[in-house]
Amino acid sequence: MDETVAEYIRRTVLKIPKDEIKMMLQKWGFLSEAQLQALNFHQIKDNISQEVVQLCEENSADIKQAALLDIIYNHIYQDKRVWSVYQMKKSGEELECFDITDFKKKFKRQIRSALKNVTITFKEYEDNAIWIRVAWGTPYKKPNQYKPSYVVYHSQTPYVFISASVIRSNMPLLCQALIVASNYHDIREMELRSHSLNSLKDIVFKRYSQNFQTNLTKPLQGENVEPEIADIRIVQENRSEKERIYRLNQEIFGSGPQPKLEFAQYRLETMFKSDPKLDVLDKKEPFRCLVKFSSPHLLESLKSLAPAGMADAPLSPLLTCIPHKARNYFKIREKKGLFPESFASP
Repeated sequence: MDETVAEYIRRTVLKIPKDEIKMMLQKWGFLSEAQLQALNFHQIKDNISQEVVQLCEENSADIKQAALLDIIYNHIYQDKRVWSVYQMKKSGEELECFDITDFKKKFKRQIRSALKNVTITFKEYEDNAIWIRVAWGTPYKKPNQYKPSYVVYHSQTPYVFISASVIRSNMPLLCQALIVASNYHDIREMELRSHSLNSLKDIVFKRYSQNFQTNLTKPLQGENVEPEIADIRIVQENRSEKERIYRLNQEIFGSGPQPKLEFAQYRLETMFKSDPKLDVLDKKEPFRCLVKFSSPHLLESLKSLAPAGMADAPLSPLLTCIPHKARNYFKIREKKGLFPESFASP
């Protein structure tokens, strides 16, 4: 077994919590049951990792097997990575049968046609998710196994979740391989990012109940109150206002927990209004700006603004419909012809 493979397996085992090493090695399936029984899981992790490496040497493990163990680790601890959502689009509305073998073949061929030094590993999961691990090299260097890109693609959907390596220059090649392998013709980032992969899936697959509506603010009761009953009415008014805010929050965000979204952005375009006499603008051009939101838990933060007294209820639809805007981003940008660059299929 290659020394670099042995070291990578050792480091991967060291990342796993000690009480989960046996479970993860069982999911890996590379070591036999007899070999697992022979392992002493009660010693320090460094010794466990060394014993695992010795058993892998007996089984002649290669980099593909080591990469599969890494996929299993990242599938279980997916929140340790930052995920971005990409949406693909077909030229028509035709439906095609998905062939996983054909997908893998096209994906590998597309990347290796441009870069030979690359390690590509696939693993299928029961929820129709295909996990792809890509370790990138250069024309003169072997793939760096410690900085791979991860792709999670749900077949029969246009959505791809990518946790990229620090080398952003590989993204065009990765996106090109995805659209060729999946028979799409274009791909765009939806500008949603989070450590929680499941929350991003909830948003794009519409698996949580958020109502994207904004209700008109109702006037407060108790206006023109007589002075002698002011104190009682103030208490009642405060209680009514809290109930109103709670009700509006329920209508807008739903009753369940929000998906854990950490980053969102979208572009606004509006006309600048000024007094014609001032002649501020020589010609009428739209005012454009990029709005970015970031938080450890963005949607829950927005949900808490009104109850905390930091914003009026109901919140502006610019805030409450962030996931909805992200889902429609591809369609809106295409209609306006605002795509900056293309990963279009030839």
